[in-house]
Amino acid sequence: MANFELSDALLVKNYVEGDESALATLINRHQSKIYGFIYSKIPNRDVCDDVFQDTFMKVIKTLKSKSYNEEGKFLPWVMRIAHNLVIDYFRKSKKMPLQRETEEYSIFSYLSDTSPNIENQIITEQVELDLSRIIEELPQDQKEVLVMRIYQDLSFKEIAELTGVSINTALGRMRYAMLNLRKVIEKNQIVLTN
Repeated sequence: MANFELSDALLVKNYVEGDESALATLINRHQSKIYGFIYSKIPNRDVCDDVFQDTFMKVIKTLKSKSYNEEGKFLPWVMRIAHNLVIDYFRKSKKMPLQRETEEYSIFSYLSDTSPNIENQIITEQVELDLSRIIEELPQDQKEVLVMRIYQDLSFKEIAELTGVSINTALGRMRYAMLNLRKVIEKNQIVLTN
């Protein structure tokens, strides 16, 4: 039976048992989804290539050490590794993205009017700065869900898979993050509109 017809779980088993081509099949099968995910967070080809390569270096290391135990859940496991490496990249470079601009969605679109001017630009930059400072005060689990939901535009199902928690837990963390943001904004009397 050709490798491409085998399930991920069987390919993982074959690779662990010494079939190097099984890993190549797994990479070929999932590379567009994994690479696309990384590129959606880090739209820089060179950095994205590095993170993609590091992801599979971790996969190989884990599989070779026989410590892989994600029965039948290969892709979510690899996506979690990629997600963690993306977070590591932003931590190291201290460039956590605060928004993902698209034509359909911009978290700050309600701030701008049709005539861009320096005053609006300064206000927007200050709001971004204030918001990023407030978000930094959140507990790590709440901050992670908030950033993934609002800035990375992930669904709660994707967040649950990437963080290894249930959808209800992800929803709860988002709810608490929003409540905590509201408290900090009220406490500091921060005005988020002009």
